[in-house]
Amino acid sequence: MMKPLVLAAALLGIFSTAAFGDDRYASRPPVVLSPDLTAPWINQLGGGPVRPVVYQRPAVVQQRGFFQQRRTIIQQQPAPQTVSAIRPGVPVIRGRVEPQFLPQIVDYDTKEKPGSLVIDTNNRFLYLVMAGGKARRYGVGVGKPGFEWAGAHTITRKAEWPDWTPPSEMVSREAAKGHYLPARMDGGPENPLGARAMYLGSTLYRIHGTNAPWTIGSAVSSGCIRMRNEDVVDLYDRVNVGTRVIVM
Repeated sequence: MMKPLVLAAALLGIFSTAAFGDDRYASRPPVVLSPDLTAPWINQLGGGPVRPVVYQRPAVVQQRGFFQQRRTIIQQQPAPQTVSAIRPGVPVIRGRVEPQFLPQIVDYDTKEKPGSLVIDTNNRFLYLVMAGGKARRYGVGVGKPGFEWAGAHTITRKAEWPDWTPPSEMVSREAAKGHYLPARMDGGPENPLGARAMYLGSTLYRIHGTNAPWTIGSAVSSGCIRMRNEDVVDLYDRVNVGTRVIVM
């Protein structure tokens, strides 16, 4: 008799436990997922009062603000006030030039015909001979010690904003000093040949502009005759291929 009673009690306990379990989950709280699909999937239990978590992604807002601020800073930077008349949109690189090296009309007695060029390397002047004992005089930079030369040539070619290909001798010479030159450099404001070039005979020498106008009046080149960009443009428009050039 005892065994059937024990079995009945055990079965009653099992059914009671199952009933209590069903009662516990009679009203299950909803599973709520964040509607922001870029946020992690989060299961939130707790019923009606629970609201989905929506991430605001502050990093994106910060990034956008950064670029807006950066753009404002760039827009507030002042534009260059001085623009080259030679090449619109390019700032003029100005250096101090002594007044005697600025272009001017002077008295000049010479046997050379009007239209010829005479370059006085000792005094750093280039003369464009005019009629009536006058000349248009420009200041120039000339060859440094060891690179002086003299002679008569003609202008064989003219070029605007010329490219620069350093001679192999110059490349080797500068490399020995620890200065490495480019194999070739496109024309432009940073090019050492400047705005214009007039090539002399079949030599490597030129009358050309410069990206270092403060060197006018000095002996600093490797033999070329350099002028301010403003001056070389003016001279370029006044002479033609075939013009006689005397360097002394």
